[in-house]
Amino acid sequence: MAASQFYNRILKAKREGRKQFVVLIDPDKIEGDQLERILELAGRAAVDYFFVGGSLIVNDGLDACLRTIREHSDIPTLLFPGSTFQINDRADGILYLSLISGRNAELLIGQQVIAAPYLKASPLEVISTGYVLIDGGVPTTVSYMSNSQPVPANKEDIAVCTALAGEMLGLKMIYLDAGSGARMPVSSAMIKAVRRNIEAPLIVGGGIRSPERALAGVHAGADLIVVGNAIEKDPALLLELADAVHSYRPLVPSNGRGEGE
Repeated sequence: MAASQFYNRILKAKREGRKQFVVLIDPDKIEGDQLERILELAGRAAVDYFFVGGSLIVNDGLDACLRTIREHSDIPTLLFPGSTFQINDRADGILYLSLISGRNAELLIGQQVIAAPYLKASPLEVISTGYVLIDGGVPTTVSYMSNSQPVPANKEDIAVCTALAGEMLGLKMIYLDAGSGARMPVSSAMIKAVRRNIEAPLIVGGGIRSPERALAGVHAGADLIVVGNAIEKDPALLLELADAVHSYRPLVPSNGRGEGE
């Protein structure tokens, strides 16, 4: 199990008020020439990380996907696993996800117990992450596969208490996700509410389809913005999204929680 190189990098960016942009790659949906095109654009855009994985990987393409990334890019790659079958040492690290918004014990701790000895022996950097599924307006693969209900989009108090519980349990990051193909992204009001109440790095993804929405997310308090589905449909959008996130400058020095609050 590797040292905390990438987690420390995320913490450093947060302290300095720098926002980071992540491209989510689902090996089932992106492959071949399209993957190479995205990798080329990601290099030009100075993308900070790739997250690789999905709720389902039915084509057994994870290893080939990671190999292609290794061959064409030096951007750090973190696994975003939907199951214990998605552990692969070709990546640099793994988000050790716990679905803290659900009540499914298998995804809260069960799968993690199965994965733990493999990760202990692997070179992957393990970053414990509290995963909070937010209602994005349509049923998602995540909600179906996890057999859990998302946090209602207008219930900021539930999201805050869930994120707080995850942080108090020692999880290193909190991930608010509306899910792949979400009709609505996580609202700025919810991002702001969670940001005011936790110190951990805050990741936000799902339903982000425009530079304006990405920029709104970082202004609300997200430290990392994750986009996958929109880039699958229009790879060139990656350049605009990354530029919007990286253009953010705090109005006053960050106090560690909010954006100059």
